Amino acid sequence: MNALSVPPDKLGIGSGCHLEVVADAAALTTHFAQTMVDEVMVAHELDRDFVVFIVPVGPVGQFELFAQYCNEMRIDLRNLVLINMDEYLAPAGDYIPLDDALSFRAHMERALWSRLEPSLAPPLPQRHFPDPRDPQATNRLIDKCGGVDVAFGGVGITGHLAFNDPPEPGEIVSADAFAQLPTRIVHLNRETRTINAVTASRGNIDRIPRTAVTVGMKEILESRKIRLYLNRPWQCAIIRKMLHGPVTASVPASLVRRHPDAAVTVTQEVTELPEPVLR
Repeated sequence: MNALSVPPDKLGIGSGCHLEVVADAAALTTHFAQTMVDEVMVAHELDRDFVVFIVPVGPVGQFELFAQYCNEMRIDLRNLVLINMDEYLAPAGDYIPLDDALSFRAHMERALWSRLEPSLAPPLPQRHFPDPRDPQATNRLIDKCGGVDVAFGGVGITGHLAFNDPPEPGEIVSADAFAQLPTRIVHLNRETRTINAVTASRGNIDRIPRTAVTVGMKEILESRKIRLYLNRPWQCAIIRKMLHGPVTASVPASLVRRHPDAAVTVTQEVTELPEPVLR
């Protein structure tokens, strides 16, 4: 069966990934936040020196809830190391400014750090973004902390995780080679910039930066657990390609099917068949 034709009730079966379907975006946000809380508690029970998460900015909404839950439950996050997946870069190669509406660093401050009780929050060095001037600082931090407990993520329209876009047409990269790509500076492909313009700048593609710094597939795939969340109507096709198509660099998220503990949570809308509808 063609991957794009897999019916909703067969989605995920035989893929190697656990699939959970929730009602809507609000339910997915709650699931994401609660899973973060649960994984912090698991790490505490294992008495690990650090709890290490890789996290995306999108989908949005989970960090506000996570802060609320941690404050209400008095969950100590002082050993939490939160590694954000990526950040846009300015033409000169530095981060875009914090006052740019697209800044992921500013989003994290608004959505999480400013909301947490200071006595519960991790110190500043444990609130990490990949550094365009020193990308390998991310790997050094992961090594120092004993590895990543959970890599959380969304999935882009090309199947990218973080900003690990697939190879351009005509560029041949094996799945194994793609899986080893490290934290680095990347040029964003046209599809990624276009869909980000739709979701974040009202279709103004000129407003979307052309470069970013991103954690690599290597860091994501070497995490102990992978937890992905999809809640956009345009993800109906990519969820099928990643779970039921070939495991290939052309669909980066398909590589998670090789991971021993990967789970995907989607909204009911994302399970619908990707059939055309003229509007």
